[in-house]
Amino acid sequence: MFTNALNRFRLISATEGLSFLLLVFIAMPIKYVGQNPYPVKVFGMIHGILFLIFMFSLFQAKIKENWNIGFMFQLFVLSLIPFGAFFIERRVKVRANN
Repeated sequence: MFTNALNRFRLISATEGLSFLLLVFIAMPIKYVGQNPYPVKVFGMIHGILFLIFMFSLFQAKIKENWNIGFMFQLFVLSLIPFGAFFIERRVKVRANN
């Protein structure tokens, strides 16, 4: 799976997207409903590290796959949206098949 920059990017994107969903839909309700801020600290740190790795991987894939700045910007914006990782996967898969 880690054989090239594109496959690494796809795996990291999915992992980062999952961490974002866990943060938003598990940790945040625990913080505000359960009055326990600890899960947000833990999941927030994990998600932050994964987001930095995602950005590094995005730049690496852009260089290796010769993506233009517009496509890279679209993927960045999608990473900021919950469930955006699924749309990233779809766009990257279409681009990889061409």
